[in-house]
Amino acid sequence: MNETLVTVVGNVATTPVFRELASGPVARFRLAVTARYYDAVQNVWADGHTNFFTVWAKRSLGSNVQGSLAIGEPVIVQGRLKVRDEERGGQHWTSADIDAITIGHDLSRGTSAFRRVLKANTALTEPAGAREPERGPQREPEPEPVG
Repeated sequence: MNETLVTVVGNVATTPVFRELASGPVARFRLAVTARYYDAVQNVWADGHTNFFTVWAKRSLGSNVQGSLAIGEPVIVQGRLKVRDEERGGQHWTSADIDAITIGHDLSRGTSAFRRVLKANTALTEPAGAREPERGPQREPEPEPVG
């Protein structure tokens, strides 16, 4: 099945909401994407229409979103686009969701400090013999006495 993969550049519009579900952690937030265009008549850059997407981040990506993103921050989101039509309370709703594969700060508009997530102790999860045995500190041999 073909999926619609998109890469979208915009700003975090809502505080990320984090939930721990039976299927694993998930975070969601709204992303505002505003087109910019050059208005040659007024000789200025202007804002065009703003599109809003609901971004869904699952598993470790969802956990990392919780501790990394805040309202107004510029981000780049890549993921699967899903457009949903539904009826609620007699009203017709259309929403555009992105099932995120990756999310990062837009470094063309600011700086960011990366913090690696500590993984669980791999010695407990790796099969026996998969790791090389640890060796103590290595010293150079002492030189032979002369004479």
